[in-house]
Amino acid sequence: MATKEREDEVKRIVTEEDKTFAKNFNIMDYPDIPTGLPPHLQLQRTRVLCKNDAPIHTASVIYSGAYNSVRVDNSVKLENFSENFKVNFIEISEDGTELTFDMIGIDAAIANAFRRILLAELPTMAFEKVFIANNTSIVQDEVLAQRMGLVPIAADPKLFEYLSENDQPNEKNTIVFKLHAKCAKGEGRKKVLTKELIWLPNGSELVKESGDSNSKPKTYTSFSRCQTFFPEFADDPITPSYPDILIAKLGPGQEIELEAHAVKGIGKTHAKWSPVATAWYQMLPEVILLGEVEDEDAERLVKACPVKVFDIEDMGNGRKRATVARPRECTLCRQCVRENYGKEVMVEGKKQKQWIENVALRRIKNHFIFKIESTGSLPPDVLFTEAVKILEDKCERVIANLS
Repeated sequence: MATKEREDEVKRIVTEEDKTFAKNFNIMDYPDIPTGLPPHLQLQRTRVLCKNDAPIHTASVIYSGAYNSVRVDNSVKLENFSENFKVNFIEISEDGTELTFDMIGIDAAIANAFRRILLAELPTMAFEKVFIANNTSIVQDEVLAQRMGLVPIAADPKLFEYLSENDQPNEKNTIVFKLHAKCAKGEGRKKVLTKELIWLPNGSELVKESGDSNSKPKTYTSFSRCQTFFPEFADDPITPSYPDILIAKLGPGQEIELEAHAVKGIGKTHAKWSPVATAWYQMLPEVILLGEVEDEDAERLVKACPVKVFDIEDMGNGRKRATVARPRECTLCRQCVRENYGKEVMVEGKKQKQWIENVALRRIKNHFIFKIESTGSLPPDVLFTEAVKILEDKCERVIANLS
């Protein structure tokens, strides 16, 4: 009898309206409930924190449902990527071989994909075969051929075809240079530079097989016409990218005579085809002063940084304070967070400065400073454009295979 009374009491307390309310209840619907990620999670999501001993929160959160509990969508969407992705040009060197730009709104995996494509998958022209007719220098034939292979050639690879094993070297897949340098007896030591390489637009001049008197001797190439007939080379002859690269040094009476054949290839096959000396990126540094650093502490902070990230601001009345002037120059040496700036206190019988955190060093996870250093075969802006095309082609192949 008592049990039935309790059940009737529960039925009276929990009504159908209460059940419906409980079923549809969501605390996030209330206007005074904060939305989005808490500040500490947002900081972990978007920044690498660089402490005085090691960086933390270095991994990227790529799981789409990582923040579902606070109604934050972490999935990658094309429309969001299109809105957030930016490329900002920063500077290019005077000789046009080094390009610095910012890539904003991407993951480190995509930045690294561009780096790997630039290093290994962009085609260029490089010397593959070196026919040495005479070499009396102290540089061995193998070393001389290797040095020739690393000489960058200023030629657009899109104008040439790949040379396969079954193809004959011709004007569409091969560039031929010759070198004949000699140091006469009685003269001083002579430097052999790349400016002495002479382009042979008609192909090889070294005789491979001598025919009869009525036939033309066979050479190592089969050019059907002169490469100067191509409109791209009529007024712009093919040359090495730099005229002053040292190939060898000749002593009195020594001589080098050779012929070098350049073909199209990629850095994945051999480093000589890599179009960049290097391509690298880093996350954008973020340097934040956590409080006012003034007077002597400001001077010590400026002196502690070897790349001069901080500067002194005159506040008047003899007061000075530290400011962050050049955050992009930060190398994360952490000298600014290893110094103590507090009052002198006694610790284990020794005087030392009390530890005070004045500086926060961070890296922005989706903002990359990218630098391309071209070998000179192609301008760095062209190299990046071609890398984008290759990555786009890879994505299209993946989509085609999935569909």
